[in-house]
Amino acid sequence: MEPSAPQRAPGSRRNGRQARNGQELRAYARERLIESRLTPNAISIAGLVGNLVAAGLVTQRLFFLAGVAFVVGSVMDTLDGRYSRMSGKGTLFGAFLDSTLDRIEEGVVLAAVAGYFAATGQDFAAAMCVVAVLGSLMVSYTRARAEALGVECKVGLATRPVRVVILSIGLVFAKGAGIGDFELLAPAVYLIAVLTIVTTIQRVWHVRNQLSSEASTPSDL
Repeated sequence: MEPSAPQRAPGSRRNGRQARNGQELRAYARERLIESRLTPNAISIAGLVGNLVAAGLVTQRLFFLAGVAFVVGSVMDTLDGRYSRMSGKGTLFGAFLDSTLDRIEEGVVLAAVAGYFAATGQDFAAAMCVVAVLGSLMVSYTRARAEALGVECKVGLATRPVRVVILSIGLVFAKGAGIGDFELLAPAVYLIAVLTIVTTIQRVWHVRNQLSSEASTPSDL
């Protein structure tokens, strides 16, 4: 007598159906999103608006709300690139616009934080905001120049997501934000300043090694 085929448990079948339904729902939502009039550039602009709102809230000392707005704006910055690749709606100008707005957004929030520090007599913290902005720009610039030379350069500690997380924590737990008795805004700026300098050095060293390695490799005859 042939052995009967193993029976699948009811729970396994139910989980399988739920997984398929979830995949179908995500696929449907993705198709509807792609068919919509939403463009990657619109998402980039929304990210800019979120960061401008965050900067405005910093000037009003509403740090918790500023942190929320900064997180929302930064998430939009992340989504525009992914949506561009997924939808096929990306353009060369869109990629240029995205990179440009990223630099503006990070700079305008840190500039607002620097203004707050200057107004409250925290001159050293204000100066470190300038260092943080310069370091963030150099992290992006070194990658752009490396890729123009044909060298992939994503190494380093202070990538944009890391900087966003650090500054978000600093804003949410700033003095007067209403969450505990913390003052993490200045330490967050100090950390960003140090990490961006270290990352810039890491990227310069990485590009040097890559170009030196390519130069020493004999070309095929």
